[in-house]
Amino acid sequence: MRFIAELKEGDNISSIYLCKNKRSLQTKAGKTYYSMQLHDKTGVVDGKVWDINNGIEHFDSMDYIQVDAQVISYQGALQLNVKRVRKASEGEYDPRDYMPFSKKNIDEMYDEMVRLIESVKEPHLLKLLQMVFVEDKEYVKRFKLHSAAKTMHHNFAGGLLQHSLSVARLCDFYAANYEMINRDLLIAAALLHDIGKMDEISEFPENDYTDEGQLIGHIVKGVIIVEEKIGKIEGFPVKLSNELKHCILSHHGELEFGSPKKPALIEAVALSFADNTDAKLEGFAELLDAPGNRNAGWLGYNRMFDSNVRATSK
Repeated sequence: MRFIAELKEGDNISSIYLCKNKRSLQTKAGKTYYSMQLHDKTGVVDGKVWDINNGIEHFDSMDYIQVDAQVISYQGALQLNVKRVRKASEGEYDPRDYMPFSKKNIDEMYDEMVRLIESVKEPHLLKLLQMVFVEDKEYVKRFKLHSAAKTMHHNFAGGLLQHSLSVARLCDFYAANYEMINRDLLIAAALLHDIGKMDEISEFPENDYTDEGQLIGHIVKGVIIVEEKIGKIEGFPVKLSNELKHCILSHHGELEFGSPKKPALIEAVALSFADNTDAKLEGFAELLDAPGNRNAGWLGYNRMFDSNVRATSK
């Protein structure tokens, strides 16, 4: 297999990619052609089928396809001029080659997460965390491989676990340094704050916004999930329930960033800072690690940081 990150202008390739998107368009002369986005775990490349003939078999978006193509450069980006296409059969490809994975060990991250859960002393919060992250084995399996975003940061398999754990680590540090913080509440909020992304974003290889994600969003959905679980725990304190839900509702920090509420508790403030810190630093790390950027100088304006950015001098 030729991974997308390895492609060079002038290459002639024969390889299997995931067709994330296929559109049937027309040239100015009225000739039909296909425009595609082809993916693997290393990146994405545009593909064009200019001549639809017998060598172009039927395929749709989200199919794995074998393509014979020439790599060209168009407007400064690589593009595949596709000559032949056929739909690939199961067994011809490994789905893990078509989804980006966390560079960290997923099982080790999950084990650390379980240890954090076990450190929570408040019995109702402990039971809630166990219900969500431990007891439902099928749900845990999905959670461990879910992304935290379509783009921006942690948009890879294991991203939701990695982000949730990183935020919880930061929150644990805050709680150790500010004694007025309710550590159990903050750790629970940190681990649960993005749980709504399980329904907001579809699983790989699609990894796109669902209807529920577009219409409701992960913050409100997360509160709905937590409220449903709390309803099954006898005697869950109402005040504690409201405080936990407030932390989730306000974790983006500002109304203009999508939070229905601004932080009104010290734990909510801590959670919003931890969430923003991990998102920004991971986003910067991913930017620096992107193909073509690793040994580059100034990388130009970046919307996340509202600045021209570069790697630190070595």
